[in-house]
Amino acid sequence: MSSENTGWSALLAGGNGARSIALAGGVALHAVNVFVATTILPSVVKEIGGIDYYAWNTTVFVVASIIGSALATRVLSASGPRRAYVLAALIFALGTTACALAPSMPALLVARAVQGAGGGVLLALTYAMIRIVYSPGLWPRAMALVSGMWGVATLIGPALGGIFAELDAWRAAFWSMLPLTGLFALLAWQALPRDGGPRRTHGPLPLLQLGVMTASVLALSVASTRSSPAEAAAGVALAFALLAALILCERSGQVRLFPRGSFTPGSALAALFGTMSLLSIGVTSNEVFIPLFLQVLHDQSPLSAGYIAALMAAGWTVGSICSSGVRRASVPRVILLGPVLSACGMVILAVLMPAPSHGALLLLAPMTLGLALVGFGVGFAWPHLLTAVLHAAPEDEADLASASITTVQLFTAALGSALAGMVVNFAGLTSPGGVAGTASAAFWLFTLFTLAPLLALLAIWKVARRMRAT
Repeated sequence: MSSENTGWSALLAGGNGARSIALAGGVALHAVNVFVATTILPSVVKEIGGIDYYAWNTTVFVVASIIGSALATRVLSASGPRRAYVLAALIFALGTTACALAPSMPALLVARAVQGAGGGVLLALTYAMIRIVYSPGLWPRAMALVSGMWGVATLIGPALGGIFAELDAWRAAFWSMLPLTGLFALLAWQALPRDGGPRRTHGPLPLLQLGVMTASVLALSVASTRSSPAEAAAGVALAFALLAALILCERSGQVRLFPRGSFTPGSALAALFGTMSLLSIGVTSNEVFIPLFLQVLHDQSPLSAGYIAALMAAGWTVGSICSSGVRRASVPRVILLGPVLSACGMVILAVLMPAPSHGALLLLAPMTLGLALVGFGVGFAWPHLLTAVLHAAPEDEADLASASITTVQLFTAALGSALAGMVVNFAGLTSPGGVAGTASAAFWLFTLFTLAPLLALLAIWKVARRMRAT
């Protein structure tokens, strides 16, 4: 029987403690920046204009992050963990500085692209380095730690951005990110190993797949803003046609963005990536609109609505931490229970969120439970899904598997947000609008996206049974 310590003390003490802070900090920088930028954007537009490009701030950032995550394995192989982390932090800092100095919206969009590229590399490097700097027994806890940073960011980001927005100092919000970036880069330089093992030979970049993936996100984003059903349907059809083309490129091409077997029907990797995608879509599709629903339908202030909505991310963090230490024999049950819990939370929200409560605690209390349950279910399964990806990937493509985790998470988050925008717009959020339109939008959003965790359960069922048998 192994005597290896796989508890939190082994992850957070001594040399591992410094490494854990550095890796978690890289994810926190990216995540906090996402929520800070979202919060201050109305103030940005008020000063420098560019309301027509409001949504493109998020789109440009996410697309650049996807490209950055795809480049991470090459940066890691060429530079080693220490230099790769510092280089990514420098790119992120350069983009953040440009954001703070932006005189116009086009300049801000360019700066956000640079910032997103650096953040995407940081995210992907974190998952790749978990495999390098920790023993396999610590992988689930390390995955839980870095995944939990999104929950922490949801609590900190809106508050930080809100303070600077209230002070009419949105540029200072970007400046405030720079000292933290420098601090985590310095810690990484001290704590991370210089060498990440044997250097791998990488082929050409999968430029075709990256281009197709970017085009599909843009097509769906544009479709979500169309008021004509025909135009929206055409955009959705184009987006899914591009996704099909991406799968064909991955299955037949010599240059790939994902490890072998990721799109092979019946393979463990295909089931794992499919489950991750569906769970991610289920969460991100709702996060965007929950504060609005709470304000219009339940008489909550912007601040209180923001923090009630943050319960979903907080639930994700708690779920990840609670499940990270389960025995290996229990992992299949954890992976199956996660989507079930998330679906139950979505059902609660579909029933209660559309009914105006006028702030009544009798309705708000179970709604907060539903929000927390959605996030908890995803977080409960998430560390083990990510760990299973690292174990299921071919050994010679371990770096590619690590980077693909980030690519899948970012890509599906963008798709989920765009699909949610389309659903609420056609459900009446803008026409007729008001309380009636918002209630209709809330009902259809939660009802339709309850399918996401249920489909995730079906996708992972066979893999979980196979894990129990072995």
